[in-house]
Amino acid sequence: MKKLVAAAAACLALVTACSAPERPAEKAAAAGPAGGAYPVTLTNAWGQDTIDKKPLRVATVSDGDTSIALALGLVPVITPDAEDGGAIPEYKKRAMDKLGVSSLKTYDDTDGTDYEAIAAEAPDVILGVNTWGMDTDYAKLAPIAPVVTYAQKKDADTLPWQERLKVAAKALGMSAEAEAVIGANRKVIADAAAANPAFRGKTYTYVVVHPEQITFMSYAGQDPGIFEDLGLRKTANAAGYTAKDNGVSLENLDQLDADVVLVTYPFGDKGLLSASELAGNKLFQSLEAVKNKHVAVVPAENTLSSAIAYPDALSSSWVVEQLTPILAKAVAGG
Repeated sequence: MKKLVAAAAACLALVTACSAPERPAEKAAAAGPAGGAYPVTLTNAWGQDTIDKKPLRVATVSDGDTSIALALGLVPVITPDAEDGGAIPEYKKRAMDKLGVSSLKTYDDTDGTDYEAIAAEAPDVILGVNTWGMDTDYAKLAPIAPVVTYAQKKDADTLPWQERLKVAAKALGMSAEAEAVIGANRKVIADAAAANPAFRGKTYTYVVVHPEQITFMSYAGQDPGIFEDLGLRKTANAAGYTAKDNGVSLENLDQLDADVVLVTYPFGDKGLLSASELAGNKLFQSLEAVKNKHVAVVPAENTLSSAIAYPDALSSSWVVEQLTPILAKAVAGG
């Protein structure tokens, strides 16, 4: 396991050190768009955006977009304040350290995207491939700078992080760097899967206890992140849930059963059920996974739970590093 963790850490260092330019706020590689030079036109769900020359100043509208920039070796000129005064996630801190920055310039996104703050930074391009707010944001962002976002509205929920990265990289003229990031992450996952053959073929359910509901987070269309690359697969019950219909009533907790059940409590005792209340629920206790001790709690304090649910280009290797021992214990049971 020590070798696996070291390999993951080394890989993360690789994917966050794609460039070493002169000014941290304008880091970018020299290559143009894959297959040709600028200008490049990107079609999205709201229209078209043309980027006339290689962007140097990149703004982001979500933490996932910030991760894309950092994974490509770019320091955004402005980002939403994802931490809200809390600690920077370990995987992001590693990337920032590699890029020689201790903090990012942020705007308060409590009430949504701050268009004025973004405009004040005069970005060359705005990354929005990892956000759910583009229906509202696009018309207000487009006059500021070209907006890089997804081609279809449904992609907001289902587009894998690798494809989001590729969309952004094409606009930034960094497709080769994106492929390097994807390849490095793929190696970490392949090494973890090879080291844990017991994962292969096991079904899983990932459950998030929200204040208003118990959420079947591993629904059919959800980006599986690392789970399926590690050899696991979603349960048949996943087909009954979608991004917009993923609540599980207390009367239907049997829907959660799988070879392995992972539960996280990001809201602590403010969730619909506390950890002790769910563990004491008779229907939950009747699940085969529970009876055979194939259940694990995923910590939320270190942001692992959210990184699993919403994988991105920066966190993937770190998730492997953190989640693999938790999965191994759950698969073993007892």
